[in-house]
Amino acid sequence: MKIYFAGPLFSSAERSFNVRMGKLLEKSRHEVWLPQEHEPRKKDARLIFLKDVEGIDWADVVVANMDGADPDSGTCWECGYAYGKKPVIVFRTDFRAAGDTASATYNLMLSESATARIDRPFATEEALAAAIHKALRGLGASSRTKKPR
Repeated sequence: MKIYFAGPLFSSAERSFNVRMGKLLEKSRHEVWLPQEHEPRKKDARLIFLKDVEGIDWADVVVANMDGADPDSGTCWECGYAYGKKPVIVFRTDFRAAGDTASATYNLMLSESATARIDRPFATEEALAAAIHKALRGLGASSRTKKPR
């Protein structure tokens, strides 16, 4: 399955996590689009935006990181853009509550619009990748479009 992996990418730790998760998902025969690997080197806001939209349009599914006291605003936008067009799987390994209600660990517009929700506080990367793979298998979507250059 073709995955757009949405999440924060502003620190070395965030970028490293994204790469490791991408590799783990690729081991399960998924094709992964990491925005940090496709965005132009020249930090032009419009070009970055267009490249990220291209990646979401290419993908069969968006897998989004909801970690943090407040999930990354760009990641939230990517989920909203994908909603109604393709499945959105959100995950959270953070144990902190950041939601609108006592039962939600993050914004209800994100948790309730998701096709699948994976809440695994303190999960290892391997366990998280396995949970994402299981959720992807449950979707049954097929790959129909070509990857943009």
